[in-house]
Amino acid sequence: MGVPEQLAERMSMAEQHEYLRARFSRRNLMRGGAVTIGAVAGGAFVPGAVAQAATPTQNHTRTEYVDGSLVAPFGRHLAFGNDASTEMTVSWQVPVAVKKPFIRIGAHPWDLSRKIEAEIRTLYTPAGVGASADHTQYYVHAKLTHLRPGRTYYYGVGHQGFDPAEPHLLGTLGTFTTAPDRDKPFTFTAFGDQGVSYHGLANDSLILGQNPSFHLHAGDIAYADPAGAGKAADTGFDSRVWDNFLAQTESVAKSVPWMVSYGNHDMEAWYSPNGYGGEEARFSLPDNGPDKANLPGVYSFVYGNTAVISLDPNDVSFEIPANLGISGGTQTKWFEAQLKKFRASKDIDFIVVFFHHCAYCTSTAHASEGGVRQEWVPLFEKYTVDLVINGHNHQYERTDVIKGNKVTKKLPIGETAYPETEGVVYVTAGAAGRSLYAFTAPDSYEGHLNEVDSVASFINTKDGKVNETVAWSRVRYLNYSFLRVDVEPAQKGRYARLKVSGIAETGDRIDHFTVARRAK
Repeated sequence: MGVPEQLAERMSMAEQHEYLRARFSRRNLMRGGAVTIGAVAGGAFVPGAVAQAATPTQNHTRTEYVDGSLVAPFGRHLAFGNDASTEMTVSWQVPVAVKKPFIRIGAHPWDLSRKIEAEIRTLYTPAGVGASADHTQYYVHAKLTHLRPGRTYYYGVGHQGFDPAEPHLLGTLGTFTTAPDRDKPFTFTAFGDQGVSYHGLANDSLILGQNPSFHLHAGDIAYADPAGAGKAADTGFDSRVWDNFLAQTESVAKSVPWMVSYGNHDMEAWYSPNGYGGEEARFSLPDNGPDKANLPGVYSFVYGNTAVISLDPNDVSFEIPANLGISGGTQTKWFEAQLKKFRASKDIDFIVVFFHHCAYCTSTAHASEGGVRQEWVPLFEKYTVDLVINGHNHQYERTDVIKGNKVTKKLPIGETAYPETEGVVYVTAGAAGRSLYAFTAPDSYEGHLNEVDSVASFINTKDGKVNETVAWSRVRYLNYSFLRVDVEPAQKGRYARLKVSGIAETGDRIDHFTVARRAK
């Protein structure tokens, strides 16, 4: 991405950003290179309400418009707002500049009379920052509020010259469903490390078949930066890969909220000091994370009886330290406050935490992250987190029940964990589409058990890799896969349950276990 390798080796993400901006400043002034990220435009969708659009940030890029009838939106993706039962952001992309983008929404496909303005976020990348020539990307966002809980809505996205309400464009409509305002069974899916590939597309097809209420992507999303070392010396960086990714993902993400967390391959130094300026142009996530932490991928939302928390492990990673310490400890403080709040709530049974780097994994590539174990594992145990989902290592691995860095209970396939008294279960679901890694121990999964008493591995610490021999590696599967979680609320004072399944790209189940918690 334009920083000499010898410099990138000792630069933080912010320092690399400053170097790139200085190097390409003349070109930016000539062509206009501001990353244009304004407040999300949108309005309230309620009967009789008037939609209020935010004023987009001024864009100094010279823009030439084309006939809007010749341009079709693509790459639609959804995300919950802070309140998953009443807020949804619809995002999409256009290949060239268009005028007056908007969204139409209604309770029926033939009733899309409510029209709400949308905001364009322009992302400029100059030649020399990676592998491509100068190019500009146009991402569009519309935030919908005051929706009704548990309601399915139809929507269409468009702009001047392209109106999805026209009869010949009705095939472009999408749907979404808000979270319910009461406990009811639901399913969600999760994985990490997808990128653009046949396997990524195949996993998307299977995920859509699970009919999930939302999907969690635990970092390393598109791989526009193929190196992922948090160093801007990578000449393979190509932001256009994001266009391919969003087009690939649209089959699911246009109807299933696609909730992302950021990994090491998602730090792109050109766009902002924290490396996430590009992601902020492409995604609109809940904005309830820690104030002034510079971590837009940190947030939480509640769906039914389950609280979900997204963290950014780049802030605590010893292995890849480009953003190490960026939040100044505020992320961890915010995280504990969220855990305390959710655990005290009478309406929430389960807390699910997802993020990129693994707390516990035996991959020969990255294995376990010592920063996560140091900063967050004590909090997982203190507040009895029910499930931790990671990516980073390109395989499926599931632990026994762990507490105090030791196995408190073996958890064979099909068995049940009780986090209130026993400890935490960790799942690495990083085989969504990128090339696979390796284990030091043989695969052991449903229908193909090959259990061992101990596995040789290592942990990344502030002093480098430290070898460890572990007893907690219960299930290992080295092929493409994802995670399915069925949430069952408690009935008549019995246990609420998370029924967790590992699903292979073939559709076969490779693992299943249950997390149970007594109803409050």
